[in-house]
Order: sequence, then C-alpha cells, then structure tokens
Amino acid sequence: MKTQFFTVKDIVRITGITARTLHFYDKINLLRPTRLSDNGYRAYSREDLEKLQTILFFKEMNLSLKEISDIMQLSKQEQLQKLKVHHQTLLAKQRRLGTIITALEDYVSGKDIFNLNIFNSSPIFPLEEQYSREAKMIYGETKIYKDYEKNLEKRSDHEKANLSNEFSNNMENVFKKIAKQIHNPPSSDDVQELIAEWKSYLEQYMTCDTAILKCIANTYKSDSRFKNYINQFSDEDLSDFVYQAIMCYCQKYGQ
Repeated sequence: MKTQFFTVKDIVRITGITARTLHFYDKINLLRPTRLSDNGYRAYSREDLEKLQTILFFKEMNLSLKEISDIMQLSKQEQLQKLKVHHQTLLAKQRRLGTIITALEDYVSGKDIFNLNIFNSSPIFPLEEQYSREAKMIYGETKIYKDYEKNLEKRSDHEKANLSNEFSNNMENVFKKIAKQIHNPPSSDDVQELIAEWKSYLEQYMTCDTAILKCIANTYKSDSRFKNYINQFSDEDLSDFVYQAIMCYCQKYGQ
C-alpha cells in the first residue's frame, strides 16, 4: 500500500494551525517533514501528523516549545512520568484560578479587598501579611511593637491562625455596632463603650497608650485601604466617625 503524504495545505486544513507555524516547527527541529522536495515543498506522513497532534496537545497544557521538544525525545513511559507531574501542576493552577474567580466575584459584589482570599499560595504575600510587614517597618522599633512581637512568638502557628480569625471577626462585629451609632455624637457614652471594646481587642496583642490609639485613628482616617475596609459596614463615612470617636476617647482617658 502506498504511503500517504500530506502537504502543508492539508495539515493546515486538518489541524487549523498556520503554515507559518509549521515552517517554524521545522526550523527549530520540533517537527520535520518526512520528505522535502527539490523545489522546497514539504510532505508530511501520518506519523508526522500524529506527532503534530501530540505537540498541539502538549501546547494546550501550557508547556513551552522547549519543554515539548524535551518531552518528545523521551520514551513513552518517561513521557507519562513527566506528564503526571505536570498534571499536578495544572490541578494547583485550577485551584488557584478558582480562588481568583471567587475573590473577583466578592470584590465586584462590594467586599473590601482586605478581606479577599487572594495571594495565598503565591510568591506575593497575602494582604494581611503585607499590612503586617508595613506596620513592622513603621512601628518596629517602638517598645509597644516589640512587646507585641514577643507575645506573638509565644504562640503556636495554630494559635496564631485562631487569634487572627478571632481578631478579624471581633473587629468586623465592633465596626458594625459602631455603624449603628453613627448618628449619635462620637463622644456619647454608647459610642465610647464601643471604642473601649475595640481597644480591648487590640490589647490582646499590644499595650495601647494614647499615642498608639491616635496613630491608629489617623491611619483609619488617612489610609484609603483602611477607610475602604471600615466604610463597607456603613453607607456613610464610618471611618471618619471612628476617627472622631477614638480621638474623643483619647481626650477623655488620655494622660
């Protein structure tokens, strides 16, 4: 039986790739035609077509041409071992993409970026850790921050995770309660009781003197990230209200 050959035009029609791509694969020795006529016409065998379909399959898996070329040199068994590893990589990317899609949906629906589950399993630090590192750069040399770090070092990773979740929940709840008082004076007893509650959560980690409370209050007022986080709990400027309430607290109880 006569061996069937395919022209470049045939391959293009069968696979949908361009002639330019075929020529490039030939140039880099990834896929050489079985025959090359004197006038430069390429003729591909069925084996060539099968090899091309394998290359295109590998490309769909986001493998580079260099990686594909290396894999194509391996035995079938060695190829399978390589692809099993790549399969795990793709599953990890799938999970990562799912996290990003969920975070995007939450962000579009109005959730603050600070509360989004992004940058996990990524070379980029999670937002909570980014803020933590920023705080260390700014306050790291103060006695209060050093006491906070010493206190945290005594905790296990499990305890730290639980404390972080508990702290986030407590802060969210207290801001929601303060939001309900936004039409009362910041100096009112009800508001000041909530500021005392807010302060008690901070004091689980550090000593909160008047200076540090004023610093936090100014951060709430001036840092857009914290403003956005706090203002998600109210239709009004809750961050400014909290700032005023903290400053009233400092004036009333500061030494």
